[in-house]
Amino acid sequence: MDNNKNEPLFVNPLEASKGLTINDLNKYLPALQKVDDLSMTKDEMRDGMFHGMGLEGLKKIPNNSIDLIVTDPPENPRKDALEGSAPVTIQEYFEWNELWISESHRVLKETGAIYIICGWRYSGMYHSLLSNQFQIQTRISWMDANSNDQPNLPIWKNNLSDIWYATKSGEFMFEQKPVSKIDNRENLPSNFWADMLGFGLSAKDNQSDNLPDEVINRILKASSFKLNWVLDPFARTGGIGIVAKKMGRRFIGFEINKDKLILAMKRIDSEEK
Repeated sequence: MDNNKNEPLFVNPLEASKGLTINDLNKYLPALQKVDDLSMTKDEMRDGMFHGMGLEGLKKIPNNSIDLIVTDPPENPRKDALEGSAPVTIQEYFEWNELWISESHRVLKETGAIYIICGWRYSGMYHSLLSNQFQIQTRISWMDANSNDQPNLPIWKNNLSDIWYATKSGEFMFEQKPVSKIDNRENLPSNFWADMLGFGLSAKDNQSDNLPDEVINRILKASSFKLNWVLDPFARTGGIGIVAKKMGRRFIGFEINKDKLILAMKRIDSEEK
């Protein structure tokens, strides 16, 4: 009997998951990198997307090694990890966020920064949690035409999203300069992104991440350089990573949902060709 190890993992011609074909699964599943197998030192970092919980992935990152964290945390961290699981309580959600934010503080360099993208319901919670360890610099507001975190009620329609920007210390870079050396404050960008009002997603934008590429582009341009390490603990289909790699940054992403991770690998692969 011929045990051909190059045989495809799947042969069903039907689409396996939205955006993925059986050929995609055969190609990318064998190349899947797991958080459990991840080992890094400050001198030997690895970029890429890794399968596993964001919190567990952060624990594998060395101290003071990441330049920038940009992420849109899930509102139900159990959903992708355990299909059909009950939503977390507000207390559980607070404690979970407290853990990964604490790990984020540990892995960031002293000049590092974090951007948390969120809807209105949990914006105050992130303000509180970040202020315990970070120096909050500002809250950015923009009109998210694709926002879906509003309950289905006949009241004010929610189209506003927040981005909390905080730094590990008072010594950080902004707009390619040390913040202490920025003299002309009149030309600094506003934290109200009025030019992005009604900025929806086009067909080429982040199809599953629900964020226009321009949001990520603006963050990376303001708070990172080429070859900087950018990390997203909740990478979904890799939207932040794709923009980061386009801009010459090194990217580390974690995602617990295998289908989303494979789709991210496919998207990043197509961008690099």
